[in-house]
Amino acid sequence: MRLLWPVGCFGRRIVRHFSQVARPGGEELSRLLLDDLAPTQRLERLFGLSPCLLALRADRRSVTRLLLQAGKAGLQGERTELLRVAEARGIPVLRPRRQKLDALCGHQVHQGVCMEVSPLRPRPCDEATEASPGDDPQQLWLVLEGLQDPRNLGAVLRSAHFLGVDRVITSRRNSCPLTPVVSKASAGAMEVMDVFATTDLAGFLKAKAQQGWLVVGTVGCPGPEISQSFKVPITSCLEFIWDRPTLLVLGNEGSGLSQEVLASCQLLLTILPRRQLPPGLESLNVSVATGILLHSICSQKKGFSAQTEKGQLPQDT
Repeated sequence: MRLLWPVGCFGRRIVRHFSQVARPGGEELSRLLLDDLAPTQRLERLFGLSPCLLALRADRRSVTRLLLQAGKAGLQGERTELLRVAEARGIPVLRPRRQKLDALCGHQVHQGVCMEVSPLRPRPCDEATEASPGDDPQQLWLVLEGLQDPRNLGAVLRSAHFLGVDRVITSRRNSCPLTPVVSKASAGAMEVMDVFATTDLAGFLKAKAQQGWLVVGTVGCPGPEISQSFKVPITSCLEFIWDRPTLLVLGNEGSGLSQEVLASCQLLLTILPRRQLPPGLESLNVSVATGILLHSICSQKKGFSAQTEKGQLPQDT
């Protein structure tokens, strides 16, 4: 038998009653402002084999679920380890089709692997382990001002981790956050290294200089206006001698270092070109320049040349 609710006041009361029953809280819930509700944790989709595997190993993120692309060949190598670690921790594992995984990852190169995870944030700069300059004369911290391209930032972090940089410091203002794209571009290095951030980069540099650190900025082809304005010496990275704790500072992709940060530098390094360059090509991509500068400096580390000549690797590596 089919029941028809009458149209009218009684019918509206019934519908209203059932809507309140179906939704706990009823009218009271509808009166709450959005700010009154407890915020839910925002999740990110981390993609790529190395970022996901290193994130699981580092265990610094909360992982909601692991998504592995369903394939005919089954799981092999590192994908098997991904599945094993996820199952050991009780992380749900789903096997979506390729089209679904493509859409979830925004059509990025995911290599058939994706995880829903909590975000990573830079740590406050005051949490960086304070080291006395006298402890080790060959300490190197990489300082980044206003890097905005996530792929540049990822490539810079990968080079810094590979070449043995002790700390990475970023500016909170106008800087790219630590996104899944950054992690993928870093080949997962972002998942295992500490990144610190400060709201007062110039003040941080001045404080470190007072502690005995050398603050070294970077520029493209030497510009006379920089030397005249700040009286800061400029030298080729090949001529730089690393004999004291150093902060290497790199700037924004387009504008380079700000005037305030330039004024905090005691020396400027540059990479000299090997030919006459037309206007617009006087400088390198920031991630490429970082790799060249870091290798030029880090290759001076005591014991590095002797170990590599013998085919030995440093213990940290």
